[in-house]
Amino acid sequence: MLRGRPVALVLGGLVTALSACAGGAAPAGRTADVATARPPAEATAPSSPEPAVTPAATAAGVVPLPASIPVRLTIDKIGVETPLLKLGLNPDRTLETPSMANVMKAGWYTGGPTPGQNGTSVLVGHVDSRNGPAVFYRLRDLRPGDAVKVTRKDGSTAVFTVYKREQVPKNRFPTQRVYRQATRPELRLITCGGGFDRSIGHYVDNLIVYARLTGSA
Repeated sequence: MLRGRPVALVLGGLVTALSACAGGAAPAGRTADVATARPPAEATAPSSPEPAVTPAATAAGVVPLPASIPVRLTIDKIGVETPLLKLGLNPDRTLETPSMANVMKAGWYTGGPTPGQNGTSVLVGHVDSRNGPAVFYRLRDLRPGDAVKVTRKDGSTAVFTVYKREQVPKNRFPTQRVYRQATRPELRLITCGGGFDRSIGHYVDNLIVYARLTGSA
């Protein structure tokens, strides 16, 4: 689950805030957290200049893929095999997150690029619930070099390779670093982490995994 106070992030015209995420297994009786997002008025372009990227200039010479809705996420290293829900914005313009009936499913934010397109695609999932571990419970076990696969509606599979993982306090979320719209195909996996603050009913950190497109099938 996703838990915690909102934290600002920039994502394809949005500033998002993860107020719900996942960390360790929730004690009995605790409800899951969910991520939230707040759109910024000015985040329609990269926040800092990046070199122009032609199709051949992406990671490992991989050509970006055309748009296609993601339907499934597979991360063999941590035993994740889940359909992907479509997530939009709530009425208060916070990021919608998987419902508590779907803690074992991850979701794709539909306001950003589809995984494999140029730009930054974002997938979120719960870390746990009152019943135990959720879909992103083992996200903390990913390391640079691990593969993340996203099956798309057109039948193709976008293959990403993890290059960074970090855990950050929600009140110091690295907005620009995480959600800036890249000029190459990038993927972010986000959940909650750190300790659980019973006074606010949320985890205190966010866990973020960064990956880039390195192949397709």
